[in-house]
Amino acid sequence: MKVGDMVKWNRQMVVVVEIYESKCWRTSDGPGAVNWVKIPNEPFARIYARNGVIGVPQIDLEVIKNVK
Repeated sequence: MKVGDMVKWNRQMVVVVEIYESKCWRTSDGPGAVNWVKIPNEPFARIYARNGVIGVPQIDLEVIKNVK
């Protein structure tokens, strides 16, 4: 995934405007206090969507091939 790629997110076609790393606490991993030191960074992408520019984990995005 790279800047300028068209990707699918929440059934929307959006464009990647920035790639970066950040921490993300997954609530499915369990309740309780969050220890941010133990949470590893993961790849994120800042995307331009209908609601503006937002950051999401890259695992939640699907690159769209052959966009014409």
